[in-house]
Amino acid sequence: MQNWYHIIPKNTGLSIYVWIIFCGLPFFFIFRSSSVLDIVLGILMVLLFFLAYRLSFISDNWMVYVWVSIEMAISIVMTILFGYIYFALFLAFFIGNIRSKAGFLTLYIVHLTTTVATTTFVFIIKNESLFPHLPFIIISVLGVILLPFTIYYRNKRIALEGQLEDANKRISQLRVIEERERIARDLHDTLGQKLSLIGLKSDLAGKLLEAKPEAAKKEIHDINQTARTALKEVREMVANMKGAKLEEEVIRVQQLLEAAQIEFELEGDTNLKHAPPLVENVLSMSLKEACTNVVKHSQATVCRIHVQQSKEKTRVSVEDNGTGIAKEKAGMHGHGLQGMRERLEFVNGTLGVSSPPGGGTSLYIEVPNIIQSTKQEESV
Repeated sequence: MQNWYHIIPKNTGLSIYVWIIFCGLPFFFIFRSSSVLDIVLGILMVLLFFLAYRLSFISDNWMVYVWVSIEMAISIVMTILFGYIYFALFLAFFIGNIRSKAGFLTLYIVHLTTTVATTTFVFIIKNESLFPHLPFIIISVLGVILLPFTIYYRNKRIALEGQLEDANKRISQLRVIEERERIARDLHDTLGQKLSLIGLKSDLAGKLLEAKPEAAKKEIHDINQTARTALKEVREMVANMKGAKLEEEVIRVQQLLEAAQIEFELEGDTNLKHAPPLVENVLSMSLKEACTNVVKHSQATVCRIHVQQSKEKTRVSVEDNGTGIAKEKAGMHGHGLQGMRERLEFVNGTLGVSSPPGGGTSLYIEVPNIIQSTKQEESV
């Protein structure tokens, strides 16, 4: 419910000065009476009405309906005794603020029925006194009919707008969190690959340092170049968030595998013709993670990459002849597979891992070209 001091309704289409007149108008009707007893009774009923009206706003339980019932009774008595119908507008405003749909409809029907019945009864028996006020009475009855629904749906709209605003804020926060996680994964994948390559070449340089100094110098030079490349890629990623091309990623993957003394085989065209940039970026990062896993965990001597593409989807397979992936790891939680799966889910992609009977590990990445298709459909 609204605060009690909203005794004068706002945003109902009537000026605040009109509501002030309605607050003082009952005394005009009361003092027209010649009987002192009627005047005292009328003043007491007005004061009791506004007291009940205040209490109805600060009550949150069944007492609300008690106070509204008292207000309705006072409105009926004031209409019969003094021909003052305008308390019905205050009631109409308050009923519109009832949040419960059942309570709102019940009070609305009761209030409308009693108002129309009382006004009709008084108009019949006191035609001469109410006839001059007929236009205002008609307006008041229309207010009793329309005002509660206006207030009720306005309050629902305000509540929905508040929920929408909260939801938009939550979405913005989630987008920030999602972007941070994506950047963290991309940085991990980029640095992980390069650091793995640096580690492999460092081990190789250490072994060649005494036996083949020239070869060791070459490996050290490659380490230096790899470190510079990693630094450059990190800067580009942070500064420009540059999307990774599959064609370029395959070249880096080949260098990584060859540095680990793993034979590299490629089938298919790495120049994707149908995949949009976002999908290609996700594919490239997933391929990088898959090949990094091959180097770190598989103990393989051969790694094959197969690229298949159509207008509807793109599929990349990574196969090795290593030790295979353990069954407990195949549930997408080991070797960084969970991160790959989450990244692919962002573009409705799928990830599958299996251990063929002949040994090794077979991993496939499949993504639909949905982003490009959606744009084409919108343009049509």
